[in-house]
Amino acid sequence: MLAIKAYIKRLETITDTTINDFCNYLEALKSRHDYFAENDCCLSDHGLEKLYAENYTELETRLIFKKIRAQQALTQDEIVKFKSAMLYNFSVWDHEKGWVQQYHLGALRNANTRAIRESGPDTGYDSIGDYVQGTALSKFLDRLENENKLTKTILYNLNPADNELIAAMAGNFNDGSVAGKMQFGSAWWFLDQKDGMTKQLNTLSNMGLLSRMVGMLTDSRSFLSYPRHEYFRRLLCNLFGNDIENGELPNDVAWTGKIIQDICYYNAKNYFDFDKIK
Repeated sequence: MLAIKAYIKRLETITDTTINDFCNYLEALKSRHDYFAENDCCLSDHGLEKLYAENYTELETRLIFKKIRAQQALTQDEIVKFKSAMLYNFSVWDHEKGWVQQYHLGALRNANTRAIRESGPDTGYDSIGDYVQGTALSKFLDRLENENKLTKTILYNLNPADNELIAAMAGNFNDGSVAGKMQFGSAWWFLDQKDGMTKQLNTLSNMGLLSRMVGMLTDSRSFLSYPRHEYFRRLLCNLFGNDIENGELPNDVAWTGKIIQDICYYNAKNYFDFDKIK
């Protein structure tokens, strides 16, 4: 609770506002969202165990925030409802600005509490979680779609057992308004190795349009992580090459080369509207 109090105090300082209620809180966060947009930000990213899409009312969110402000303990039901409300508002803001929203789903964090006590947070004791993803994810995206507030979205999963689920879910909301609007994102974290990348590419190829993929990304701040882009390109070319040798794709270098160029560069360039950045 002390961390929450410190966070709200810092938010008040940065935004030069007083946060007494949920409306004030949303306005303060929205001003930060606006600030990043004014400075050419065009993506958001959320690292979550799973999406939250519990039904809630405005009154409930106001009362929950009141409890948070008073440093009172929340029930599990209140926590899920508040998370659902916040994620919905963030997504609406992203849609208003034409941002791409990204969701990294499925990490089980801080598994070894003794090691964390000794070494501190973020020291490597996270793993793959086995959360139920489909129902809430579908409900979350469907609400936004019905309200015409679903922006371009990339879904990343950490559990390879969810590959087909995520690929199929993305297909449910590709409405043709933007090429590849809904993306099954590249293999992430524990999965950005040969087997994980190959499985992700094959799943996308089987259930969606690999040709519209925006390719590999690097969210690490380590210089040594950047070669994974070259690793990805080699695996991608190997996949196409094997299919050509097996007679499953035409032996057409120009056609195949254009698809690979798109996946490795042009799809991302167009999808993120990088040309619009000042």
